[in-house]
Order: sequence, then structure tokens, then C-alpha cells
Amino acid sequence: MSLFGIAGVAAAYLLGSTPTGYLIGRLLRGIDIREHGSGSTGATNVLRTLGKGPALAVLLVDVLKGVAAILLARWLYPGLQAPAAWLPWAVCLCGLAVLLGHSRSVWLGFTGGKSAATGLGVLLALSWPVGAGSAAVFIAVLALVRIVSLASMLAAVTAAILVCAFPEPLASRLLVIAGGLYVITLHRANIARLLAGTEPKVGRSSP
Repeated sequence: MSLFGIAGVAAAYLLGSTPTGYLIGRLLRGIDIREHGSGSTGATNVLRTLGKGPALAVLLVDVLKGVAAILLARWLYPGLQAPAAWLPWAVCLCGLAVLLGHSRSVWLGFTGGKSAATGLGVLLALSWPVGAGSAAVFIAVLALVRIVSLASMLAAVTAAILVCAFPEPLASRLLVIAGGLYVITLHRANIARLLAGTEPKVGRSSP
């Protein structure tokens, strides 16, 4: 990979690393969001700690980070005059980098959120039918059980199924499957609470 290619992946990581939830906690209440609720910087913990408005803002920005990383790759790599067959793999690397940046932000000592919202942005920019299907499952599960973590993990599984059902490039399929597994791995503590029956629902505080 050329220096420009490495710079693109680094830019996607730094884009993902922008700590939206942390910044809004500092700006609105002067708090470190990681010291409240679940300790995550994602929209769900912002909702429990700061309310609906800040949570919606964090959600939208985190989704846009994922969209921007894919658009960045598609804009940057053709200009490098690299073979066209390399573009899906460049997009794949930038997609993984933005997910890693969101959950392991260099600005927060490599802590962060669980990359679900940023992953949705990646999906929507990569293949809007896959992203829309995944979002529909998330909304349906959330409406039924009101548990964000379960909705996020089932949406990740749905995305992996849909990306294999549609005629997507191999690189895109690997990105969605690897990204989905990564998001589910980041929910390890949530899985333990789900099994124990202690995972909080939307509208209730984290234990």
C-alpha cells in the first residue's frame, strides 16, 4: 500500500476517533461520560446520562463518521491511479479503521463506544439496501424489547446475512462480516447481562 493509501486509512481511523459522546458530555455538563452509566461514549449511554437531544446528536454524528470514511476512500483511491480492483479493498480497510477508531479512540486512551452507529453509517454508504435492512431490524427489535444492545447485535447479524444475499464484492462482504463480529465482541459485557437478565432497557438506568 502506498503512503497515500496508508494516509487514507489513518484519516478514517482519526475520523472514527472523534469522541462525539465524550465531547458533548464535556460541553453540556462538564462531565466525563465514561464515568457515568455503562462507561461507553456511545449514544445509548449519552441518552441515559444527558437525555434525548444530546443522544440524537451523538447518534447522527457517529453515523455520519461511518458514511464519511467510506466516501473518503471512494474519493481518494481512484486519484492514486491504482488498479480498479483494489478500490473495494481500500474501502474495506477504511471501513474497519473507522470502526476501530470509534471504539478505540486515540484521544481517549483507546477507549470509546461500541461502533454500532458508526457501523450503520458504513453500511449505508457501502450498500444502502444492506444498511436499510439492518436499521429496520434494529428498530423492530428495539420497539419490541427496548434493549439497545440486543437490537445492535441482531442488526449486525442481519447485515452479514444481507451482504451475502446481495451481489456485493468479496471485500464488502468481508468488511460487513468482520465489522459485525467486532461490534458483537464489543458487547461482551452486554451479553453477560442479557444472560443474567440484568441488561437495562431504554428508559431505565444502567446498573
